Amino acid sequence: MVKKSANPWLRGLLRAGKQQQRTVSRALSALLAVPKPAPKAKAKAIPKPKPTPKPKSAPAKKTAPARPKAAPARPTRTALDPVAPASGKWLASHYTGQADHGAGAMRRMSYWLYIPDTPPARTGLPLVVMLHGCDQSATLFAQGTRMNHWAEKQGYAVLYPQQSVSAHPHRCWKWYDRATQHGGGDVSLIVGIVNKVAGTYPIDRARIYICGISAGAGMANIVALNHPDLFAALGMHSGPLFGAGHSTVGALGVMQHGASSRVDSAIAEVLFKRPGFPPLPTILFQGEEDTVVRPVNQAQLTRQAMLLNRLPYGSPVDMSSKVGTKSSHPYRVHDVYSDRRLILRVAQIAELKHAWSGGDERLSYNSGAGPDASKMLLDFFSKHRRSIG
Repeated sequence: MVKKSANPWLRGLLRAGKQQQRTVSRALSALLAVPKPAPKAKAKAIPKPKPTPKPKSAPAKKTAPARPKAAPARPTRTALDPVAPASGKWLASHYTGQADHGAGAMRRMSYWLYIPDTPPARTGLPLVVMLHGCDQSATLFAQGTRMNHWAEKQGYAVLYPQQSVSAHPHRCWKWYDRATQHGGGDVSLIVGIVNKVAGTYPIDRARIYICGISAGAGMANIVALNHPDLFAALGMHSGPLFGAGHSTVGALGVMQHGASSRVDSAIAEVLFKRPGFPPLPTILFQGEEDTVVRPVNQAQLTRQAMLLNRLPYGSPVDMSSKVGTKSSHPYRVHDVYSDRRLILRVAQIAELKHAWSGGDERLSYNSGAGPDASKMLLDFFSKHRRSIG
């Protein structure tokens, strides 16, 4: 069922007041998650071994980001997505650069890259940057989300940067760190990897996208907000609010309660820093039963996306509802338009806890029941390209 709305949903979402935000948050639930093997000096094709995922349920923890299994010891022993086509290339490499706006010490970050067998268009391949959550590895994130499978079908390259245990013992991206939110920390390393890959392979620079889950979603948001000229669209699965936290304890508070005092002011700071901020189309996924990153975060992220993209109260909204099936949870999708262009998609998934929707349920923090978030991400990204020049 699809219907146009004069936006009672949107008006309710944007109405000020903490009580209203708490009411909306119950309708906008959240998901979260959090990977890295040893780096190699040069990019090298990795043989595709037999998949060896270890079964594990997808629990929803109350006080910490999701913590999947550790990465394999070496990239050459990566367990690739068992449904990924054998024809694509699975490459491993690393990037060395300075963090903290080039003022920090030299650091090395590993990454994995999937190149589809699909011949690139004249302009090159679109690229999706995927950021894992806490205690995940890049390879397990690739396997759990099945993103390489859909990338092969639709002709996308996929890049998986990986946080190191030396930077954080649980491989968490520090989305809550104030300096990181301002573009420091790991931001420059991730951007350096993107530019390296785009300069080495046939990548269409007008179609580079970034997304993540949990801590990775928070980091994807930060990278896009600090480098809007690099990305054509943003995806967040179970992500925390931007602009708050500023400590480990503060981060846990945001995950549980959001941060109503920072919803508007954090975006105001971004727009003040860059008055001509370009449009940033965004898709937000949230599990309504997630107790790790609670739904209030999606409600507040939705408002931030509206403010960032200068979407007024009267913006057209389409709402669609899907009933549940044996392979999918019930879910609702709200689409917000600007001049007939889809700018914001908000997916609320009933019954989903702290897990990637439609992933490989044999791995932690993945729900076998859909909708398939990976397919939905690529479908959304396909509608957007960045203007260059």
